[in-house]
Amino acid sequence: MLKKIQKKWNVNKWQLLLIITTFAIGGSVCAKIGKLILSHFGLSQGIEGFLLYMLLLLLLWPICVISISIPLGQFSFFKNYLGRVFRKLTGKK
Repeated sequence: MLKKIQKKWNVNKWQLLLIITTFAIGGSVCAKIGKLILSHFGLSQGIEGFLLYMLLLLLLWPICVISISIPLGQFSFFKNYLGRVFRKLTGKK
């Protein structure tokens, strides 16, 4: 499976390791920041807290992943990746 991803993304095994690491760290940082923001405003409980948390994750995740990708040397990959995701979501070519 990793070979298939390497071929699809056109990366070597070390780049793939850094990309997976960036996804993991970026997601964890995003979740932590989202929880801190909600707890600061006292909105960490109930359905409204959950919905706001999901919205925060949606907004914060690209920022966190791009920020983490810079020191790991994967900025160009994630800039292109997020661009493709955005184009697919908006239907633009």
